[in-house]
Amino acid sequence: MFNKDNTKFKKSESRIYLASPTMHGEELEYVTEAFTTNWMSTVGKNIDEVERLTAEKVGRKYSVGLSCGTSALHLAMKIVGVKPGEKVFCSDMTFDATVNPVVYEGGVPVFIDTEYDTWNMDPVALEKAFEIYPEVRIVVTAHLYGTPGKVDELKAVCKKHNALLVEDAAESFGATYRGAQTGTFGDVSIISFNGNKIITGSAGGALLTDDEEVANKVRKWSTQSRESAPWYQHEELGYNYRMSNVIAGVIRGQIPHLEEHIARKKEIYERYEKGFKGLPIKMNPIDLKNSEPNYWLSCAIIDPEAMCKQVRGETDVLYAPEKGKSCPTEILDTLMSYNMEGRPIWKPMHMQPIYRMNGFVTREGNGRAKTNAYIAGGVKGKDGRPLDVGMDIFARGLCLPSDIKMTDEQQDTIIDVVRSCFE
Repeated sequence: MFNKDNTKFKKSESRIYLASPTMHGEELEYVTEAFTTNWMSTVGKNIDEVERLTAEKVGRKYSVGLSCGTSALHLAMKIVGVKPGEKVFCSDMTFDATVNPVVYEGGVPVFIDTEYDTWNMDPVALEKAFEIYPEVRIVVTAHLYGTPGKVDELKAVCKKHNALLVEDAAESFGATYRGAQTGTFGDVSIISFNGNKIITGSAGGALLTDDEEVANKVRKWSTQSRESAPWYQHEELGYNYRMSNVIAGVIRGQIPHLEEHIARKKEIYERYEKGFKGLPIKMNPIDLKNSEPNYWLSCAIIDPEAMCKQVRGETDVLYAPEKGKSCPTEILDTLMSYNMEGRPIWKPMHMQPIYRMNGFVTREGNGRAKTNAYIAGGVKGKDGRPLDVGMDIFARGLCLPSDIKMTDEQQDTIIDVVRSCFE
């Protein structure tokens, strides 16, 4: 039934967000403690507790609290020794914060295509990449949208080629692979407490390691590399990357609610999955045989035959509505018209203007040549799938509103709005 504005559904009075912070009360207590004790800088009990709690939760010996996940990744690149001009293998379909720290140290990212099973780095493509670039000694992989990648296979390839693994678990805090937490699999690993993450401090991140020397080195770098002297003595380059004791207070109050947040995120995912039955779309894949994700964002991908025409430029997009079909742009625009926030899937790094000249490897080899062939003539790989998996998922996928404060009624309306796009 149409309302007075001649729209099919009632517009939400308040914005339904993709993912916003959910506060519980303890956060304010710890922030107030920082205020009343006057520990307002980058030293204090809140930081100590955040480091203890995250190391304990993830299962690493050491956690170093830092200003954000990106600063943690930057110091991870320093600790594994990225050199100017050195090639580094990186996840392709991810946020650019996974990749930019490689460039901060002068490294040259080479992007590894995605696989359909988990939407993460493809171990087959990674092995192919080592055939092309046997000199590479560092791999940076991310667990997308809170779902662990094929960890055992990726680690086996790294071990075979004597490569170090940097694990970006920014989106997957609390997720497990074969019973172990993400954040335990890298030679060094990182997590993020950004404002939209499953546990947040508005900002903040941590570097995780089992090596005390690494932890001490990173902690020193993060405080401008100050030496132990009565004055400010500096013998190497440092950074202002230490976590604030105020922000740590928010994180400290959030961490006890991690399992509660994951449970609610899972409910949202399963409600979408049930609500979309009969539609030509699927939820982002989850490998429940090997992993338990944290369900950070619920995503969907439209079946190829149900896609209406959609063309994306660098900043603009056009689509042609078609009965019985839809596309990410139509769904996202329609959701936004009802005050509901969704997002496109991460645009793969090899498609980004800043990185379009960098190497890109699919499971069949040189991705640049393969992708050009696919674009020109729809050529597919030996398994009948598109040669560029990340590009395909980006074209057909979208992130749905996944805020844990969203009511069941609100989510049901979102489901109905999505269904209407295929009418």
